[in-house]
Amino acid sequence: MEVETLIGSSKLLKYWPSFLMGLVLFFSIKYLMKNHKRKSHQKYTLDNEEDIEVEETDDLQPALEEKPHVSFVAGLNLNPNGAERFYKLVQGRRSIRSFSSHPKPDLSIIEDCIRAAGTAPSGAHTEPWTFCVVEDPEVKKTIREIVEQEELMNYSQRMHPQWVTDLRPLQTNHIKEYLTLAPYLILIFKQTYGLTSDGRRKRHYYNEISTSIAGGILLCALQAAGLASLVTTPLNCGPALRTLLQRPVNEKLLILLAVGYPSEDCKVPDLQRKQLSDIMVKY
Repeated sequence: MEVETLIGSSKLLKYWPSFLMGLVLFFSIKYLMKNHKRKSHQKYTLDNEEDIEVEETDDLQPALEEKPHVSFVAGLNLNPNGAERFYKLVQGRRSIRSFSSHPKPDLSIIEDCIRAAGTAPSGAHTEPWTFCVVEDPEVKKTIREIVEQEELMNYSQRMHPQWVTDLRPLQTNHIKEYLTLAPYLILIFKQTYGLTSDGRRKRHYYNEISTSIAGGILLCALQAAGLASLVTTPLNCGPALRTLLQRPVNEKLLILLAVGYPSEDCKVPDLQRKQLSDIMVKY
């Protein structure tokens, strides 16, 4: 009788549902933490990059083909005063929104400019970029429709009022007439990953930074060729434009360039760039 009374008064038996729930919760958390730690070893995250799932393998092979190193051969040298000459060339670059339909630049000039862009450095030499050149009027018209539809939403709802206010001196709005006036549109896609010869995913390290550098070289090449351009980053238009151009899912739109010769009545804001003392710090 005394034993039964002792058992009946035991707190362990009295509160056994709470103890059981606590044990289940403890082991569940322990399992989740262990599983998360295991997955973290299979995922590589770089600054400004998307997470890349990596298949576990004991037979890691470099994405690049093994090749011997060769002696460096310097390219064309603009010296003396090469840097000064280059600065004078690019200081006249401006973003324009008024293009001339005639004359139309020869496609070979655009191709040479893109070849220059393709010399940009990239993470592990993955060259994670695709340049889509559009000159077909109907395709340009569709691109404009997609962009203007989204930009109307951006200016009226998505963008902060301060953002819209800051753009007012540039006289920009959701109407993008230059998308059909410019003889060429160049859509620059970053490749978030590549594919090996056997169909496995290949990591593209720092794909956004690498593609942005290539875009900068392209701007300089266009300027050197005497062409004008406009850099745009159409907000929320990437998926629709990727689908329109039938690009694969690993490509994401980074920059949309309008390219051509400026119209005779082309005007730009009277802006001044920062002085060297404002952008360079010497140690």
